[in-house]
Amino acid sequence: MVGSIEAKSLQSNGSVQHNGLNLEEKLDDFRRLLGKSDKDPLRIVSVGAGAWGSVFAALLQESYGSFRDKFQIRIWRRAGRAVDRETAEHLFEVINSREDILRRLIRRCAYLKYVEARLGDRTLYADEILKDGFCLNMVDTPICPLKVVTNLQEAVWDADIVVNGLPSTETREVFEEISKYWKERITVPIIISLSKGIETALEPVPHIITPTKMIHQATGVPIENVLYLGGPNIAAEIYNKEYANARICGAEKWRKPLAKFLRQPHFIVWDNSDLVTHEVMGGLKNVYAIGAGMVAALTNESATSKSVYFAHCTSEMIFITHLLAEEPEKLAGPLLADTYVTLLKGRNAWYGQMLAKGEINRDMGDSISGKGMIQGVSAVGAFYQLLSQSSLSILHSEEKKPVAPVESCPILKTLYKILITREQSTQAILQALRDETLNDPRDRIEIAQSHAFYRPSLLDQP
Repeated sequence: MVGSIEAKSLQSNGSVQHNGLNLEEKLDDFRRLLGKSDKDPLRIVSVGAGAWGSVFAALLQESYGSFRDKFQIRIWRRAGRAVDRETAEHLFEVINSREDILRRLIRRCAYLKYVEARLGDRTLYADEILKDGFCLNMVDTPICPLKVVTNLQEAVWDADIVVNGLPSTETREVFEEISKYWKERITVPIIISLSKGIETALEPVPHIITPTKMIHQATGVPIENVLYLGGPNIAAEIYNKEYANARICGAEKWRKPLAKFLRQPHFIVWDNSDLVTHEVMGGLKNVYAIGAGMVAALTNESATSKSVYFAHCTSEMIFITHLLAEEPEKLAGPLLADTYVTLLKGRNAWYGQMLAKGEINRDMGDSISGKGMIQGVSAVGAFYQLLSQSSLSILHSEEKKPVAPVESCPILKTLYKILITREQSTQAILQALRDETLNDPRDRIEIAQSHAFYRPSLLDQP
């Protein structure tokens, strides 16, 4: 594939190497760290089967799946989600356009059911096609077949590592259920959250709850065992071996060995201690990606308009992170790249585009067929609700009077009026950019960096 980097080789003894690193040795190193015995495999489960959760599981399956006595991975998704006729027809076209996929399904005696689904003689289900290597939110990119479990207790009860591939809006509920199955556990699992979004709570003081904190609260798993993985990642492109990178953030105890274990030739994983900034930015970038999509559609992909929007939205993101973290990591390097790729190409940007073009509407909800959950919508509501609290007031730079922080975030305010209260049309996003009273984005950044805006209470910290 053009643009892909592949450095996998087969040694004469049959073992797989990545850039000279023996995969089995890497697996053994991590198993020893967890205290696994020779006959006790490393068990990983991905909870949630959206595009990124499915691809993440598939990457691990392709890397370590051949070591069956030492490694097991499965993916959980709810049963009963039907594949509609239109998607079934498109899936059939994808299958027949790929000889390798066609042969694989014929060998597995699975091809006939896709023929019947195309004809309308059979209903396919999302968990069923996932076993054959098709994610409902990403049917154009077949992945490797996965072991799918629809019983949550069966999926998680003995897992050493749980990957949270759920939307933030479902994370707490599912992990509260998971906690019931871990009451008898002796060992403490490791949890890697891929989720991007937040909840807002107003009592006892206004604060946000990130997915890693939701998981910690729901399960009682120590926060040092709960990590966040994020980066400039488009799931389909990563599975197609486009070169990418990510950061795993959290306590040093696990982030460094996990970075080594997860790293692949085309998917480089670094480790970072700043869990707060990365996880908050993971939610914020989805918020502003929706607006980026709107601007792109309304200006016929004007590079100038998109760059103006980029300047304003990134300054708001920096402003918000300075409220939430005492010394947030700068929006640069991988953090900036993650924001850039999400604004450029992602489901939230796509959603903003489709809204502005009138091809979808808000009455369709936040879960869109073929795309999954649009997490930026709920995040708009959560961040607005949090930052509009008068108890968090800051001094307005020009009017010299206390105002809620959201008053310094005109893009966020406008998105709230478009998406949540629906009192404005998508055209309002352009008015927000063209408002002559807006300060230079640099001013917002300087204010955030030079004033004591940090509020520990916003993350429910003492």
